[in-house]
Amino acid sequence: MMSDGSGQDGRAGGGQAPAGRPASRHPRSRLLTRSGLLTRSGLARAAPLLRSPRYEVFPAASVEQAVVDWVPRELTVTVTASPAKGLAETLDLTERLARHGYHVVPHLSARLVRDDAHLADIVARLTGCGVDDVFVPAGDADPPVGRFASALSLLEQLTEMGRPFARVGITGYPESHPRIGDDVTVQAMWDKRQHATYLVSNLCFDPATLRQWISRVRARGVTLPLFVGLAGPVERARLLRMAAKAGVAESARFLAGHTEWFLRLGTPGGYSPERLLERTGTALASPASAVEGLHLFTFNQVRQTEEWRRSLLDRFPAGPAFPATDQAGP
Repeated sequence: MMSDGSGQDGRAGGGQAPAGRPASRHPRSRLLTRSGLLTRSGLARAAPLLRSPRYEVFPAASVEQAVVDWVPRELTVTVTASPAKGLAETLDLTERLARHGYHVVPHLSARLVRDDAHLADIVARLTGCGVDDVFVPAGDADPPVGRFASALSLLEQLTEMGRPFARVGITGYPESHPRIGDDVTVQAMWDKRQHATYLVSNLCFDPATLRQWISRVRARGVTLPLFVGLAGPVERARLLRMAAKAGVAESARFLAGHTEWFLRLGTPGGYSPERLLERTGTALASPASAVEGLHLFTFNQVRQTEEWRRSLLDRFPAGPAFPATDQAGP
């Protein structure tokens, strides 16, 4: 059951204790309000991160108009790439959205880049339309189309080219990658950090796992600013239709080998972005976590995601009223 925001598990806090139960020493510690709104919950602490999230979309016929219609120009839009469509459609959509005035971050999937000359052409095309920020995953092409078999190999080449982009993002995996061992992903993140300027976490549906992963990353000495990957509200029927289409793999790569995640995303009551933020908000707001923002996986449900974001900002217009000191439950 979705939490109503009144406490860690949806139970009301504050007021008189029920008969036979001792009164809390801090009876209003979880129910302090501003204009009738809860202000000390994890969700309230995470709400400021919704002011300027990144929206991930994948190239499709209607997505450009959806972004223009619903996404404010000051927000960042990231554009995925897939083996089915290659990088051409990613670059085309990036250029069009940049002309609309967006800050656009294309995904440069390493396994889709043929060679150094191809990468040089991509860099020239992107810098020519004002792109100064790219996200570099390994990608899902198997086998790779060229010499770049990993994100690290492409990152190293970008460094050799004089770091043509001011910002470069890399991937982190709070939950196990379906095809790569945990030790390998952790070591890869460590190896890639010197070529990157920020980290984007792949989806994680377990709040305790996400909190623990952030702590481990920081304890390991990875200090890159973090964008936390979060699925927005998902319509099951639409998700099923998109999953059947070619080209979805890069945006929905986390679904491979994780049928239970698909069910949690699409089943009523199975996943709630508000509930996840409620249970991780304190950790996300902590300065020690160095969370720069949220990376919203929209599955091209742009209108639904933006309406959800605006509704939360309406509930928490001024952000949290108290410092992030409470520890949220699992």
